[in-house]
Amino acid sequence: MLRIAIDTAGDIPTDWVEEYDIQMIPINIHFGEQTFLQGVDLDNEGFYNLVDETGVIPKTSQPTPKQFVDFYKEIADPGDTILSVHVTGKLSGTFASAELAARELEGQYNVIPFDSAAGSAAQGFMVREARQLERAGASIQAIIDRLKFIRSKVQVILTLDTLEYARMSGRVGTMQAALASLLNVKPIVLLQDGVLDMFDRVRTRSKSLEQVLDMIKERLAGQPANVAVVQARDPKAGQALLAKVRETLNCESLIMTDLSIGIAANLGPGTIGIVAYPVA
Repeated sequence: MLRIAIDTAGDIPTDWVEEYDIQMIPINIHFGEQTFLQGVDLDNEGFYNLVDETGVIPKTSQPTPKQFVDFYKEIADPGDTILSVHVTGKLSGTFASAELAARELEGQYNVIPFDSAAGSAAQGFMVREARQLERAGASIQAIIDRLKFIRSKVQVILTLDTLEYARMSGRVGTMQAALASLLNVKPIVLLQDGVLDMFDRVRTRSKSLEQVLDMIKERLAGQPANVAVVQARDPKAGQALLAKVRETLNCESLIMTDLSIGIAANLGPGTIGIVAYPVA
């Protein structure tokens, strides 16, 4: 039996969770002395409300190896294979925790941790394709090969609406030194080689969204693609971008998802972007 798991730094439409039988391990959200599990006792709106009420931007942490061991035992039976797809190991210790748990459970469960080298909807697309391939009779090696293809091709381009979260998190490379002079601009951020880097600075929100779409269009070069618009507490802007994406790109599938708390805690509300990769 193949179990497929994802951490909650990945974005996945709610209906996919049941349709593709995806198990989710929550990341930890720390508000002062309180610790919440994303999606269990703290949803996205509850997170933003807490930030609004307290003025504190929380810290996030990966599930511990023990949390992973308990999670794997809960979702699988001894002898099962568990494909566990995780946020980039260069920005989070989640993948490392999964590896430690896999070693501890060796001989009981066949746990295969996979580093997406990305996050957000990239992970969501990966686990959907993994399940589709498994149902079509593909071997686990063929599934992993497909995930490696997606990992090598996926584009993640975002624009931030506020710099406060990025300043406090320190998760965006090359950004710290520039922050003082960037108070009135909208940065364009790329996920490259598993790391978030600032690519450009744009004066207005509308221009930043145009640039995100233009950059994705250039990279896809007309190829049929799986595409997601991701947004953090700005569904109106998300829907507007979604409409433009539908008109502009050659979409094999097109979805919109809420940006996970784990990423929004580092980039902030108003972050919006596109995740896309060619189908073949």
